[in-house]
Amino acid sequence: KEAEVTIVEKMKDLSAQEGEDAVFECKLSRETPEESQWFLGDLRLQNNELTEMRVQGNVHTLILRKVTPEDSGTISFQVGQHKASA
Repeated sequence: KEAEVTIVEKMKDLSAQEGEDAVFECKLSRETPEESQWFLGDLRLQNNELTEMRVQGNVHTLILRKVTPEDSGTISFQVGQHKASA
């Protein structure tokens, strides 16, 4: 059985001005087929024109485009039992 995937590099807190893009990155111990999820507060984020989620190898990236005051809050990334927040 493969070792459980863990988060090796947590996200950094950031602030963005209204209208700017906010980019969050989370680095895992290895690539994983497991479902990963991004949240803003309790809301699970979906890919759309203002929210882009990317995976390149073991790095998971969330891009919030043209942020508004409603986008402020805690961003969380979850994979398996592991969770990181910024």
